[in-house]
Amino acid sequence: MSRIANAPVSLPSGVEVTLNGQLVKVKGSKGELEWNVHELVSVKQEEAQLKVSANEKSKQAVALAGTTRALVNNMVTGVTTGFEKKLSIIGVGYRAQAQGQKLNLTLGFSHPVVYEVPTGITVATPSNTEIVVNGIDKQKVGQVAAEIRAYRPPEPYKGKGVRYTDEYVLRKQAKKK
Repeated sequence: MSRIANAPVSLPSGVEVTLNGQLVKVKGSKGELEWNVHELVSVKQEEAQLKVSANEKSKQAVALAGTTRALVNNMVTGVTTGFEKKLSIIGVGYRAQAQGQKLNLTLGFSHPVVYEVPTGITVATPSNTEIVVNGIDKQKVGQVAAEIRAYRPPEPYKGKGVRYTDEYVLRKQAKKK
């Protein structure tokens, strides 16, 4: 059974939460997020805390309560501090360049790859081989980083490709004669 739902979500100063039926809106200094909560779960605000509880004692309702608590906590964190994913590019001639809402990638293909960045997400390139993805929605930030990585995932022999900065790539030994 989920014990995560028992812990309340604390609201920092400057964060406004609006509960309208099953719709939860969180507004902070970085922006505003909204999400529809499942019918089996209820969210209540008590002073500077949000409490999540299951409406019935079924296994699904208790699991959804834990998931809802985690998602609401991510919404509060997103509108206060935001989320960030860092990617690094390894390979001769591989590079990236951010131009507004487009990311130009040169990854060893016969053509350059142009990635359209979705709204609500900012992509920066501090150097030619680093990409920083920022946003308030944790799911969107992770999805954008995964889509960029999917163009050229790191290969196991030389380690070339796009990888997360904290990712470890297990290297294989080349074939011997």
